[in-house]
Amino acid sequence: MSGAAGGRARALLAGGLAGVLALAVGGCGLKSGSPMVDEVSPGSVGRGRPLEGASLTVTSKNFSENIVLGQIVGLVFRAAGAEVLDRTNLAGSISTREAVVKGDADALYDYTGTAWITYLGNAEPIEDPTEQWKAVRDADRANGVVWLPQSTLNNTYALAISRANNERYRLRTLSDVAALAKKDPSAVTVCVENEFASRDDGLPGMQKAYGMSLPASNIRKMDAGIIYTQVSKSDSCLLGEVYTTDGRIKAMDLVVLEDDRRFFPNYNAAPELNAKAFAEHPEIADLLAPVTARLTTAVAQELNARVDVEGRDPHEVAKEWLLKEGFIKEG
Repeated sequence: MSGAAGGRARALLAGGLAGVLALAVGGCGLKSGSPMVDEVSPGSVGRGRPLEGASLTVTSKNFSENIVLGQIVGLVFRAAGAEVLDRTNLAGSISTREAVVKGDADALYDYTGTAWITYLGNAEPIEDPTEQWKAVRDADRANGVVWLPQSTLNNTYALAISRANNERYRLRTLSDVAALAKKDPSAVTVCVENEFASRDDGLPGMQKAYGMSLPASNIRKMDAGIIYTQVSKSDSCLLGEVYTTDGRIKAMDLVVLEDDRRFFPNYNAAPELNAKAFAEHPEIADLLAPVTARLTTAVAQELNARVDVEGRDPHEVAKEWLLKEGFIKEG
C-alpha cells in the first residue's frame, strides 16, 4: 500500500519496508517488462486514438492496489493507440519513482503523501488534500515530474470495528473512541502492527491528538493480515488498524471510524508522469482525467477485494472495471 519513510510517513504502505531497505543496499532498476497486447479500443476515453504511434512504459509498486492502478493506465494508453510496455510490480516506492524520474518509465499512479514526505523530504504532511497535491505538483516540476489532478482515493491509516460490535457501542469517529476510553478504559482494546504501535504518525500520535491514554495491556501487536480477522471474528480486540482502501474492510463487514481531527496524513492517488513523456504526449491529461475522477476509496476497496479476497489477476480486474465504466471497449 502507499506510503513513505521518515516523518509522518508509512513505509509499509509504500510497497514494503523490506523492499525499501533492499533498494538502499542494492540500488534500484526496472525489471524486464512485457508488451501489453490487449485488443482494446476507445470507449468514453481515447476517441480518435491520440496516442497512435506512441510507445509508452507504465509502472507500479508491488502491492495489489498499485498494480491494478498501473494496469488501468496501461490499458487506457493501449485503447488510445499506444504500444505499451508493462513494467508494473516494482519493489517499493523508491525504485518506482526513480524509473519515472530517469525516464525508464513514463507513468504510474502514485500517492501525494508519499511524494510530499518521502520524495520531497518534508517532515509534516499538509492537512488539506488539495493543497498537498498542489504543493507536490509545484515542487516536483524541478525533478522533471508532472502530477496530474488527484483522485479522492485516499490510502491512509484508520481504525475499524466490526459491525456486530458496533451495534453495542455505536462509534462513528475517533473522538467517540476517546470518549469511550475515558468512560470505560477496559472496553477499548486495539490490535495494531508493531510499527503502527510506535510511530508518531501511528498509535502514539493518534492518542495524543485525541487525548487518549490506552493502557499497554489494551494494545495487542500482530501482523497486519491477522488484525482484520481478529477484529471481525474474535473478542480479542474491539478496534484494529486498517488501511482505508483495503478490500477486506467490506469483505469482513468492518466499520471504518472517521478521523474527525484529521490526524492521519492524506495519501491520494494521482497520475505521476515523466515530464519529457508528457511534453511529447500532453493528451495523456485528457485521457486520465475522467478515470482519475472515478477512482474513490470505495472503488479501490472493491477492486482490491477482487485481487486480495477473491484471488483474481490485477490486470483482469483493471480491464473489467474499465470496460464496465465504459472507458474502453473490447476489440
